[in-house]
Amino acid sequence: MPPWLLGSLCCCLLAARAALGGGSAGAEAAEAEEEKLIRVLVLLPQDDAYLFSLGRVRPAIEYAVRSLRESGGGLPPGYSFQLTYEDSACGNRALFSLVDMVALQRRRPDLLLGPVCEYAAAPVARLAAHWDVPMLSAGALAAGFGAKGGEYSHLTRVAPAYAKMGEMLLALFRHHQWSRATLLYSDSNPERSCYFAMEGVHVVFQEEAFHMAVHSFDESSRHLDLDDVVRTLQTGERVVIMCASGDTIRNIMLAAHRQGMTNGDYAFFNIELFNSSSYGNGSWRRGDKHDLEAKKAYSYLQTITLLRTVKPEFEKFSLEVKSSVQKQGLHEDDYVNMFVEGFHDAILLYALALQEVLKFGFSKKDGEKIVQQTRNRTYEGIAGQVSIDANGDRYGDFSVIGMTDPEAGTQEVIGDYYGKQGRFEIRSNVKYPWNHGRLRLDESRVSEHTNNTPCKSCGLGESAVTGIVVGALLGAGLLMAFYFFRKKYRITIERRTRQEDCNMGKHRQLREDSIRSHFSAA
Repeated sequence: MPPWLLGSLCCCLLAARAALGGGSAGAEAAEAEEEKLIRVLVLLPQDDAYLFSLGRVRPAIEYAVRSLRESGGGLPPGYSFQLTYEDSACGNRALFSLVDMVALQRRRPDLLLGPVCEYAAAPVARLAAHWDVPMLSAGALAAGFGAKGGEYSHLTRVAPAYAKMGEMLLALFRHHQWSRATLLYSDSNPERSCYFAMEGVHVVFQEEAFHMAVHSFDESSRHLDLDDVVRTLQTGERVVIMCASGDTIRNIMLAAHRQGMTNGDYAFFNIELFNSSSYGNGSWRRGDKHDLEAKKAYSYLQTITLLRTVKPEFEKFSLEVKSSVQKQGLHEDDYVNMFVEGFHDAILLYALALQEVLKFGFSKKDGEKIVQQTRNRTYEGIAGQVSIDANGDRYGDFSVIGMTDPEAGTQEVIGDYYGKQGRFEIRSNVKYPWNHGRLRLDESRVSEHTNNTPCKSCGLGESAVTGIVVGALLGAGLLMAFYFFRKKYRITIERRTRQEDCNMGKHRQLREDSIRSHFSAA
């Protein structure tokens, strides 16, 4: 072989070897980079009619990611987030987006944020458990999601579930020595927030064997008569817990005032959901001709809301979120609500859990290990301390707002509940507008309509005996007629019953399959 050809061959072999070595090193670098890239799929509705729309929550998520990056200590060295936002439409589209991502990109997300709506969250949570993907949400607050032993095992709720609010109300009732309540709620929107909120209260009260009367109404109906709703309350219990929009709550209180129910014989409580005035923030003032009357009525109303704690960083966060949301053309009173705070804190919680998992030699792919590290943990959120219990649910801290000056109509916090400690604290010098003695005599309402007048004659006259004999003969005839009728049409009735049961079963499956409700059928 000529020397020049031998030299060329050697050069080619060396070049090929270098290329192969470089390719291997490149593959290893790409694999290491992939290992440190945290793919996050955010499933929230695009529609800004929702308080947890992408337009409202996205600035908070990106604020948290940026804060972790700038602090340098929030994430392990070299790790970063890759955020993908998809429209959940508060329905099946959330599940479809997750499946599409896996099918098209051939990889699963490392973290799911959302969905919020119960019917959208349930199938996603099941698939997250099957694929071993952590799911953090400031929603999915219904009581059914509290069963974390199986299909919801990978769900961690970073906002207080409705059952946590039920625990707060239980502490309030124990403080006042009450054991009976009327639950009144609006069930008109697709996500059924008030329905699920009252379900949480109902579950907790039921465990304590409290007596409850439950009433619902559709506040979007043109035929809604709130005077009839209030008359229904008069047949129930004297302590009324309500959930509806702010304007509807005001109209209910006005109707109650006109029907004489604001004289100390009734206590009214309004649940303010999500720290949003959309669900009634206890404000009576509207600048209309009913303001004076509303102010008097609201002196008998107290509002349950999430405890508000403000720290300097929160002010900066609020201003930045407000600016981002306004740039999208959204102008409203509540730029920072429970969902905005919750999803911000979800990013922080995941970062803390990931750090713990990596210390023990696991990776971001060990979803179950990460989920375990999110539980039984207390950390600093954007608005204060966040505590997650052993079941993966955030403890709820709540406040009670009441009117402290009936003349001026001033409303202030009169009590606080701390969920982790289970402690209810009433502010000093609080004067309640209702009659404690009257409200505690709940059992008297059962006997109010009982006739205790002794009978004038305990014997039976001749006409009474004759009537009994004739009635017995007629009854026997009717029984025989019913027997033959039942025998003749028994097969038809059984077939129809089976068909109706099948249809009802399908209807319930369509409405309630996504969650297991402990309250009532949809």
